[in-house]
Amino acid sequence: MSSWPEDVGILALELIFPSQYVDQVELEEYDNVSTGKYTIGLGQQKMGFCSDREDIHSLCLTVAKNLLDRYQIKPQAIGRLEVGTETIIDKSKSVKTVLMQLFQSHGITDIEGIDTTNACYGGTAALFNAINWMESSSWNGRYALVIAGDIAVYAKGPARPTGGTGAVAMLIGPNAPLVFDRGVRGFFFKHVYDFYKPDLTSEYPVVDGKLSVQCYLEALDNCYQIYCEKAEKLYGKRIDLNFFDGILFHTPYGKLVQKSVGRLALNDYLRAPENIRTDLYPSELQQFVNVELNNSYFDRDVEKAFLTASNDVFLKKTKPSLDIATNVGNMYTSSLYGGLVSYLASKSLDDLKGNKLALFSYGSGLAACFYSITIKDIPSLQVLKNNLSYVAPLLEQRVKISPEKFEATLTLRQQVAHKAPYEPVGDISHFFPGTYYLTKIDEQHRRYYEKKEKVIISNGHA
Repeated sequence: MSSWPEDVGILALELIFPSQYVDQVELEEYDNVSTGKYTIGLGQQKMGFCSDREDIHSLCLTVAKNLLDRYQIKPQAIGRLEVGTETIIDKSKSVKTVLMQLFQSHGITDIEGIDTTNACYGGTAALFNAINWMESSSWNGRYALVIAGDIAVYAKGPARPTGGTGAVAMLIGPNAPLVFDRGVRGFFFKHVYDFYKPDLTSEYPVVDGKLSVQCYLEALDNCYQIYCEKAEKLYGKRIDLNFFDGILFHTPYGKLVQKSVGRLALNDYLRAPENIRTDLYPSELQQFVNVELNNSYFDRDVEKAFLTASNDVFLKKTKPSLDIATNVGNMYTSSLYGGLVSYLASKSLDDLKGNKLALFSYGSGLAACFYSITIKDIPSLQVLKNNLSYVAPLLEQRVKISPEKFEATLTLRQQVAHKAPYEPVGDISHFFPGTYYLTKIDEQHRRYYEKKEKVIISNGHA
């Protein structure tokens, strides 16, 4: 008999994003850049952002409470609570401890877990911590709740349109519909300064854009190769992109994801035996048979050829995961899992059953992993699918804010970062019901919140 619970994975998913956004077409005009620079060049349409009324605490409180309510999970059922975020508003006190407010009123304090931080990878690290706990002798039979959330904002300039905001909550347990495959994770960690936040008084990062893209692609190459090597030993067959029904990525911006699918196709081509390259790939790719991966990150000929060769794969297996990223923006630690929500919401139940999903998580600095999930045909899959039906209507309910007000909001956030005492001035009238929001920061930097009330409609238990 197995020493660990079977089919550990995601039982429930909840996503939140801001109730306001800026249109990227209007932002192009406001920033006086060429038409299509953000919408075509980056592949972005809308960008969600927060006023001074929302912070990482309010985001995580909202998404955690919404999941517990929607899936009718009793607080007593949670044995571990992990938070992955790079949005730091206190150098000592964790976001997890703030979330304990949701449990203390029920007399519950024995919940393990704490925050995990490493750029956009922190959510994945928190998720793996929860899974590893559940598959260990430390597991106490209860669920784990994992929260990944961030507020991604940049100083005015070319990086600003790649911002965004969001949070995802994931309920982890055995006998799940979304099962994490064991023994095939491919990791890549390296010391590099591609994106980092050394100024603790500012929300804005220091970014080397070109280096960050190079690091992302280098990590993708290495993680994918390690995954394939492990999976080939485990499953006894050759692994390539045909092995997956869906291929999901951390999404700084949509165009990088499309290029990344092409990058995986390049890896497949270079890994393939000569007879397979000859039989299965177009003859025009033969000119790239001796390409060195570490010298091809910005080779336009290579990129164009494999973008073309992988376009059908992108349209079928990856594009369905990009709706949230395209219309909300980069959500940092929750970006990959927003992609998972998009993918699940875009498919029918029958189309999801038995799917094998590849997921690539990247965090600057750097930390990365390529892993896979198998979707099981069990009743809780229907529950999870039904309970994501709110996402598309919620996107449509958002309020569009002018670029002028968007910029003024970010300027205000920067000016009042870490200010105490402080009373927020942002409008809360358009907030979604159920949203937690900041009411004041006192002279000792203690933060206080209230909630816009709502009624969650549940489609069943997890």
